[in-house]
Amino acid sequence: MKVVVLGAGAMGTGIGQIAAQNGHEVGYYDSFPGAVDRSRASIEKIFARGVEKGRMTEAQRDETLARMYWSDDLSIVKGAHLVVEAVIEDLEVKKSLFAQVEPLIPADAWLCTNTSSLSIAALSNGLAHPERFGGLHFFNPAPLMPLVEIVPGVKTGEDFAETMEALMNDWGKVPVIAKDTPGFIVNKVARPFYSEAIKLYEEGVASIAEIDAAVKSIGFRMGPFELTDLIGHDVNYTVTETVWSQFFYDPRFRPSITQKRLKEAGLYGRKTGRGFYNYASGMDAAVAAQEEAEIDPMLSEKIVERILCLIINEALDAVWQGIADPENVDLAMTKGVNYPKGPIQWGREMGWDQVLDTLKRCHKHYGDDRYRPCPLLRHLNTGSAELGEGQLTDNFMV
Repeated sequence: MKVVVLGAGAMGTGIGQIAAQNGHEVGYYDSFPGAVDRSRASIEKIFARGVEKGRMTEAQRDETLARMYWSDDLSIVKGAHLVVEAVIEDLEVKKSLFAQVEPLIPADAWLCTNTSSLSIAALSNGLAHPERFGGLHFFNPAPLMPLVEIVPGVKTGEDFAETMEALMNDWGKVPVIAKDTPGFIVNKVARPFYSEAIKLYEEGVASIAEIDAAVKSIGFRMGPFELTDLIGHDVNYTVTETVWSQFFYDPRFRPSITQKRLKEAGLYGRKTGRGFYNYASGMDAAVAAQEEAEIDPMLSEKIVERILCLIINEALDAVWQGIADPENVDLAMTKGVNYPKGPIQWGREMGWDQVLDTLKRCHKHYGDDRYRPCPLLRHLNTGSAELGEGQLTDNFMV
């Protein structure tokens, strides 16, 4: 099978690497000057390290590289069975590219987007064969992160999800099927991890390093500020703004002025040497600051409770809206962004009453609908709904 990746940045390069290592012919397209050369050099370096570490033989490296090629000519897509787009997160840029690509590929080829938050329906509008189009959302770094969100649009053919699920299983990934809603599963549920941490900092509750240290104390590999610096504020803020606007400016997803100013100033995080942390002294600046932070254990507990309860609320809302079932919500958050536990599991352990009480207190104190409890959370507390294994059962009438 011939796979072509549109966009040879870090994400696109990683997606192509997975396909090539699973035996497929892989072509990369990128028109940005120097992009294809950087991508090729990156793959060669990764494979050289793989040989050095004993993860692959020289023969395997040479065979895999022989199946891979790069071009700045879009005709590379001709004859492709699967095309995966991984360019900048901009609706019009993506649609323009699809309009150029679709006439060049076979009518039975699959055309997929790696968008993390844009509407699949909107992206498919104008295509001659929208039934062959859907979302295939990998997580960075793609070769290492197991999760792939499979997102059919309203015009996507019925066989898309099943076909992509089988292919992702063959590639050794963990696929979950998500509804075409803003942010899908992960980027919807994860928004409070960043936004509530920033709000706590803006209120002066604790410092950046103290909040990160508090969150890491319960098993997260990175705190919210450290992680946004790694992702890049150009990327993370854009996703937040996209989800917020597509949910009709629901205050639950409202972006932060603090993060917006970092983006506007070009302080994207590690990639620019400064974000929430200053990396002039090295890339371990965040960890060093957290190690020096001294935070009261009770305050740490309250910080964690507030952030977790909002994440749990969003996870329940994803179930309520039919975006995914409880099992797949937890699977997505543990396999896509390395949460130490799924938020549904966390909610069960904390108790739905504690989650609801925390949100009610915050809502009363701030008068802000960002703390509005999901209807499902209210029903779980009254016993009019139950979460079974992989399903939601209810016995209430409105």
